[in-house]
Amino acid sequence: MRFHLALISTGGTIEKTYQPRSGELRNETSVLDHMLVQLELPEMRIERIPLMNVDSLDMVDADHLRIAATALETSQRVDGVIVVHGTDRLAESGEVAYAHGMPETPVVFTGAMRPYELRNTDAMQNLTEAMLAVRILAPGVYVAMHNKVLRFPGVRKDHAAGTFVTGA
Repeated sequence: MRFHLALISTGGTIEKTYQPRSGELRNETSVLDHMLVQLELPEMRIERIPLMNVDSLDMVDADHLRIAATALETSQRVDGVIVVHGTDRLAESGEVAYAHGMPETPVVFTGAMRPYELRNTDAMQNLTEAMLAVRILAPGVYVAMHNKVLRFPGVRKDHAAGTFVTGA
């Protein structure tokens, strides 16, 4: 049976690329297609939805609403949704998605603390964990990163630990 996955990209650290003229890492192009070709994905149909490509620190309330609306709408016609998102404001988008109603299928947010282009990135691990999680979870809104899956509401970024946690 073929699994229909929607992969919504919004930018964030996972997609930052090195800009040699300025010496900066910026959201200029998407790297997700480069990541996907490295994976063996039998029986998976991936629908790419390039929604935006911004650093989540630059996101405003309207961006979180747009991401949530797109994820929830898309969940009505696919088997699962992954939202690739910047980690600094990922929890806000996840909470907005959760507050807007139960999706038809799992909606899994993921990202990276270090860009895909770096040698010691967590990007590929987090993307593959999200791809597995979206296939086995019940409908709901989640984050999958760093060998764990957390369900919204109540997910937050723990800056000191460099990962996501639930609770106070």
